[in-house]
Amino acid sequence: MKLPIIRQLYQTQTPENLEATLEVLEAFSEFRGTTEEDLNVAGELITNICGALEVHASVKTGMAERDALNGFAQKVLGSIDK
Repeated sequence: MKLPIIRQLYQTQTPENLEATLEVLEAFSEFRGTTEEDLNVAGELITNICGALEVHASVKTGMAERDALNGFAQKVLGSIDK
């Protein structure tokens, strides 16, 4: 998870574009020939895209962009600590 990437995806892509890309990456990760390295890269991209989608949803409900980004980061870090 990289907040600068999540911020850029949020600022430059629509939720529809992010969702379409997410579907492609999820399908890619299910191919039999996908290597462990490919899965790691796809997983990182999926996390960043999901973060951007969550920021879109939070901002839509009235949250400030900065707070939405920080909230997502805290959620991810909190799940790692458990």
